[in-house]
This record gives sequence, C-alpha cells and structure tokens, in this order.
Amino acid sequence: QVHLLESGGGLVLVGGFLRPSCPVSGRPSIIMPMAWFRQAPGNDREFVAAISRSGNTIYYADSVKARFTISRDNAKSTVFLQMNNLKPEDTAVYFCAADSSTWTTGYRYWGQGTQVTVSS
Repeated sequence: QVHLLESGGGLVLVGGFLRPSCPVSGRPSIIMPMAWFRQAPGNDREFVAAISRSGNTIYYADSVKARFTISRDNAKSTVFLQMNNLKPEDTAVYFCAADSSTWTTGYRYWGQGTQVTVSS
C-alpha cells in the first residue's frame, strides 16, 4: 500500500510563499509520476502541477505558471510544490497524488491534503 502525507501548508499574506512537501511511503522503490491538485470550498478538485518519474517533464495549470514550481527528490521519495507570489484565489486544500498514465487525471494514490490560506 502506498501512503502520501502532505505537510507545509499554512496561513500567509498575499505575495507570500509556501513550500508544501509530500513524502511517499509504502513502496518507495517504485518511482511514479506525481502531481499536486487543489480544492477550494464549493469547487471541484483541480489540477495544479505534475512531474514525471525522472523530473524532466513537468506540466502546470495556466493559473499557477511562473509562480509555482513542482520538484521531486527521488532519493527521499518526496515531491515538493514551491508556491510564490500567492494570491487569495490560491486558497484551497492542496493534495498530492501519485501514479497515473496521464498528467492531469486518473491518479491512483492520494494524500489527505494540507490547507493553504492566503489572506489579504
């Protein structure tokens, strides 16, 4: 069984930054494509960013391009999301996900989420 546990969310002011992380446990020897999603109150869960096994291929939602950076450390089985210049509309629960054959959908494993709140 694969387990993902996000941490690193929090409350920040507009323009601030956060860097949530998501270690993968259970089957760390298997390197999987990974992604971040988010869900704001009353909204559907939406794709934020995805990264390939090697880290050489990365995709971002248009809403976060140039502000967010996804990265991974395969030696530590951990994926990160550097979030800069945060805006109130970035407020959401952020989830990491692992193992998909597509980039924006169909992920097999999910974490519990970490709350990000951006205050003006």
